[in-house]
Amino acid sequence: MGPHGTRLLAAVLVLGLCALAAAKKPSACQCSRMDPQNRKNCGFPGISPDQCFAAGCCFDSRVPGVPWCFNPLPQQGPEECVMEVSERRDCGYPGISAKECAARKCCFSNLTPEVPWCFFPRPVQDCHY
Repeated sequence: MGPHGTRLLAAVLVLGLCALAAAKKPSACQCSRMDPQNRKNCGFPGISPDQCFAAGCCFDSRVPGVPWCFNPLPQQGPEECVMEVSERRDCGYPGISAKECAARKCCFSNLTPEVPWCFFPRPVQDCHY
């Protein structure tokens, strides 16, 4: 590898380390409410929990045969609103606005079509790492 290749490799490594350093540990609900069968790998074989969390991913080694380091659920407002779309229980009606939904003390996310956009929150006491 020539001097230009070495510099390029060093730059890529520095950028990768900066990206890892900037990653934020996901919340407990973003991790524990993910169905193990829906996990998408976010690490490499042998990754430690600390390395996984430092990369902004979730870690759970209790379920065999699925990724242990995996992408978290998206943050959809308050912790009570973090859940898989299949877990949403309807709290509104078709076409409800975010404001009307909030007045019902429910969660609102219109990012996924054909699922309830206004849905009941879930208690955070069941969330864990």
